[in-house]
Amino acid sequence: MKIVFMGTPDFAAQSLKVLMQSSHNVVAVVTAPDKPKGRGQKVMPSPVKILAAQNGLPVMQPLSLKDERFIQQLKSLHADIFVVVAFRILPPEVFTIPPRRTVNIHASLLPKYRGAAPINWAIINGETETGVTSMLIDEKVDTGNILLQEKTEIGPEMTAGELHDKLAVLGAQLLLRTLAGLEKKLILPVAQDNIQASKAPKITKELGHINFKKPVKQVHNLIRGLSPHPAAYCYHKENLLKVFRSKIVFKQSKTEPGTISGIGKDYFDVSCIDGQIRVTEVQIQGKRRMSVRDFLNGYILNRNDILS
Repeated sequence: MKIVFMGTPDFAAQSLKVLMQSSHNVVAVVTAPDKPKGRGQKVMPSPVKILAAQNGLPVMQPLSLKDERFIQQLKSLHADIFVVVAFRILPPEVFTIPPRRTVNIHASLLPKYRGAAPINWAIINGETETGVTSMLIDEKVDTGNILLQEKTEIGPEMTAGELHDKLAVLGAQLLLRTLAGLEKKLILPVAQDNIQASKAPKITKELGHINFKKPVKQVHNLIRGLSPHPAAYCYHKENLLKVFRSKIVFKQSKTEPGTISGIGKDYFDVSCIDGQIRVTEVQIQGKRRMSVRDFLNGYILNRNDILS
């Protein structure tokens, strides 16, 4: 089939890569405009644009998806289907263009975790299973009829970054299966059960502030659910301390929540209300991300210090 692919980040690039290696014909790619990134705020193209350019695919970067010239460009391509992976919300003027509709790959088992951050919220909420869903796009966010789904386990110490990479591969494979099923008319779309729906809103900075007065499982899930970005954090003597990896230690401490209850060569433990969180990877304000072993070699941390 002739396909117009729409996506922006690394998660989407994995699907584009698989599509280009398939028998389908990607006639154009739509991605976000180049944006300033990093400390130097250098204007950078998206991962999808980089991949498309490397393979000689035409790239469109509209500021507005309702721009009439952009819509006419899409119509002139005469694509059979549009594929959307980690992109913006499409207006009806766009997603109704192709005769075989517009397919989206979403990183959850819909109707659970509709929204911008399904991977993060699945881990933050302590889920042990998630997956990817292919669906037909409609006017509301992540509410379209389901085509196919693929499940996968979430390990007890798996971070959002690790789950992201796993689901990117799984999503690309599901996309190929979905396109094959649609081409042969073997898939019957199924309406979502809105009663079972849950939301996965955009992650805010405030969400990442660790509250050690909560159960140790919740603290652990928040840390891994926000790792590597934007990262959970706390403060040590007014210095921002990001935490990327942790383990649960179900051993009660007599110290108040937030107190450093123990320090080893490559870890430090912090008291929570029902146990201790063992921190193994951090980043102190102004420094790079590092193991706690390296961190303790250059930073003074004492037992009974308070993390706020």
